[in-house]
Amino acid sequence: MVGSSLRAPRDVARPVKIKSVTRGAVIYPFLVAVTALALWAVLSASQVFPSSAFPSPIEVWNGFLGKLRSGTLFDDVVASLFRVTMGFGLAVSLGIPLGLWLGLRLRVRMALLPAVNFFRSLSPLAWIPFAILWFGIGDIPSIFLIFMTAFFPMVLATSAAVASIPHVYFRVARNYDFHGLEFLTQVTLPAIVPQVITALRVTAGLSWVVVVAAEMIAGRDGLGFLIWDARNQLRPDLVVVGMVVIGAIGVVIDRLVMRLTRIPSVRWGYDR
Repeated sequence: MVGSSLRAPRDVARPVKIKSVTRGAVIYPFLVAVTALALWAVLSASQVFPSSAFPSPIEVWNGFLGKLRSGTLFDDVVASLFRVTMGFGLAVSLGIPLGLWLGLRLRVRMALLPAVNFFRSLSPLAWIPFAILWFGIGDIPSIFLIFMTAFFPMVLATSAAVASIPHVYFRVARNYDFHGLEFLTQVTLPAIVPQVITALRVTAGLSWVVVVAAEMIAGRDGLGFLIWDARNQLRPDLVVVGMVVIGAIGVVIDRLVMRLTRIPSVRWGYDR
C-alpha cells in the first residue's frame, strides 16, 4: 500500500514532464522566430542598411506571393528536390553497399580507405568545371555534384560503423550458423543502422546545400538559380525568398530523416 502510494507521483509526473517538453519544442522555436522577425522589421525600418540591400519582411512577403502566384516558385522547388532525390538516392544506394564491403574486408579497407578519404576531403564545388564540361547545363551536372557530395561520406561512415561492431556479435552469429544474407540482415545491418541514419542526416543536409550552389552555376531553374537570377535583377526581396524557402525545406528534410530513428527496430541502438 505504501509502495504503491509512493510510486504514484512518479507515474503521474512523467507524462506531465513529457507533455511540457513537447510544448516547449513548439513554443520556444516560435518565440525565437517571432523575435527574429521583429528585429528584422526594426532594422529594415531604421534604415541602418539601404533598402536596396536589406528588404523588409513586407517586401519579402510580397515577393513570395508574387512568385507563388506565377507558379515559378513551385517549379523551382520541384526542380531542386528532383536533383537532390536523384543524386542523394544514387549516392546512398551505391555508398552503403560499398561501405559494408569495406567494413567487412580488412585488407580491402586498408587499400581503398585512403582514396575514399581523399575524395571525401575535396570540396564538391571543385567538381563544377568538370561537371559542366562533361554534362553541360541542366539536371545532370547538379545530380553529379550531389552524388559526389554524399557518396564518399556515406561509404566512410558505413565502413566505420561496420568496423566498430563488437566481435562478440560475429562470434554469436557463427555459433547460430548465420551465413550470407542472413548474417547481413540479422547482425550487421541492425548493428550499424543508428550510425548510418546519422550519416544520412548529415549528407542529406550537405546535398541540399550543394544543389543550390550547383544551380547558381550550372542550372537553368531551381532555387539556386532563383537566387542568382534575383541577384542579377537587383531584387534582394526575391533573394531572401529563395533563402527562406531553402532553409524551410532543409529543416523538413532533416525532420523526415530523423523520423527513421523512431522505428522500433532502430530505437534500441539510440537507447543503449
